[in-house]
Amino acid sequence: MKTFRIILITALTVLSNLSANDSDIVTATLILEAGGEYAEGAMQAVHEVILNRAVKRRLTSKQVCLQRKQFSCWNSGKIATLLAKAKRHPRWHEALTIVHSAPTNYTGGADHYHADYCDPYWASSMQKTCKIGRHIFYK
Repeated sequence: MKTFRIILITALTVLSNLSANDSDIVTATLILEAGGEYAEGAMQAVHEVILNRAVKRRLTSKQVCLQRKQFSCWNSGKIATLLAKAKRHPRWHEALTIVHSAPTNYTGGADHYHADYCDPYWASSMQKTCKIGRHIFYK
């Protein structure tokens, strides 16, 4: 529980330091990764992974989102195009609210996830925490 509190406090600090651009990138990541998921907590869970990685890697949320091959939605490198697409998504404001709200804990501290139709090499070495919609979460 103490570790979760430390992560929560650090995550809140990261959130409070978001610039508009950082916020847009994180919001777009939620949309592009889980905007089509309607299971309760789907976008929040992706946000949790971003926050947990930011704390663990000592990076900003934006840096985590744009790290090479970390979130498949950004793999093309067409950031401006993808950002514009995400901003037109009907759930943009919902995702933006998630980014600017207190962190949740649907995933039990997960810092990785994948779609349930994938079988990444790293999954067997991690602890599965939950499944939300089409995503399986790990720590």
